[in-house]
Amino acid sequence: MRIFRHQDFFLIAAFAAAIVVIFSSSIQRMLDYVRGVEQETGLTLLPALVMLVGGFVFHQIRRNQQQQAKAEAAELATKEAQHRAEELERLVTFGQTLGRALDFDSIRMSISQHLPTLTRSENVWVLVQQDADWLALHADTRGSGDVVQWADLAEQLLAAGADRTPSNLADRHLGFPLTVGGRTVGVLGIRPDAGAMPADRRRIVEAAAALLAVSIKNSQLFREVRENSIKDALTGCINRAHSLEIIDAELRRARRNQMPVTVIMFDLDHFKDVNDRYGHLCGDAVLSAVGKRMKEVLRGSDLKCRWGGEEFLVLLPETPLHGARRVADTLRREIADRPIPWAGEGLTMTASFGVAQTLPGEVNVEAVIARADQALYRAKDDGRNCVRIAPEAVTLVADNRVS
Repeated sequence: MRIFRHQDFFLIAAFAAAIVVIFSSSIQRMLDYVRGVEQETGLTLLPALVMLVGGFVFHQIRRNQQQQAKAEAAELATKEAQHRAEELERLVTFGQTLGRALDFDSIRMSISQHLPTLTRSENVWVLVQQDADWLALHADTRGSGDVVQWADLAEQLLAAGADRTPSNLADRHLGFPLTVGGRTVGVLGIRPDAGAMPADRRRIVEAAAALLAVSIKNSQLFREVRENSIKDALTGCINRAHSLEIIDAELRRARRNQMPVTVIMFDLDHFKDVNDRYGHLCGDAVLSAVGKRMKEVLRGSDLKCRWGGEEFLVLLPETPLHGARRVADTLRREIADRPIPWAGEGLTMTASFGVAQTLPGEVNVEAVIARADQALYRAKDDGRNCVRIAPEAVTLVADNRVS
């Protein structure tokens, strides 16, 4: 801690001059005494005394400067340690929020809350690899042109192999690969607000990138496990138990929004004969082909469910009856008109369809599914490979036309 400042030297000099003036007579007598001793002994005492006093004063000044430098160094070290502790605390908080994030939405929220502070920049990009594409998990909304550049950077990082170090892009961007187990799952991009990024800041960002990479990988694994638990591996359709939850939520949403919802039930005709004649591997191939054709015909928002065995359910949100019937007939033709290859020949399959629309204000899942199932059995009774509509739905459409 500094005791005397530069501006205090004039005050000290004035104080010393005042002391000399006050004690001038005493000083003069002391000097006369010293000269008398010098004359009697032949020793040169006065210069030695001056040198001794000067050396003592210089030593004290030098010692004071060293103590002052040590105090300043200690103060600086304390500030740096406090700064590092604060940065570490922010990093730990970021890691804790990421540890609780099990989906991309939660990760996005954590990034927006903590990453700009850790990177000291508002211009932060996070891209995640999704198969052959790149998903913008977090992006600077002030311009979309850089998204393509960051995708290019991500490709460069992947092509760099094992030597994946932070890279520059256009002399104003920094890219940090998000790597887990030697595999890049994404890229963290930063455009520093104040030019080049200091080494200590770069280390913080690298640590944040490592935490983010682990969180993204965990989210991807969690999603895969969840999808595997709710999806039928053979057809890619949602399983029956989970579909009931989705249908219930969709019916309640339709009731609030007063939008139509239709359900399609269909069953593969004579599927048991296929298993008996060609074996269960052929039956699996048929079910897999039907799942692929459902994906081709239906929208991404449509619920595709394997209801059981060779029976399937489709939920069409915000779709009136005439639209659902058209969809069912299109899917029927896709199954009937495209033979399924098996053992060097084409296996022709057909399916019977039943369609039911929810009644106004209806939220009973079992009731609407039961009506679609009854229409399906009517289609089978009418010769199979056709579409039939539940009687309640026909009455509903007729009433709507009259009104």
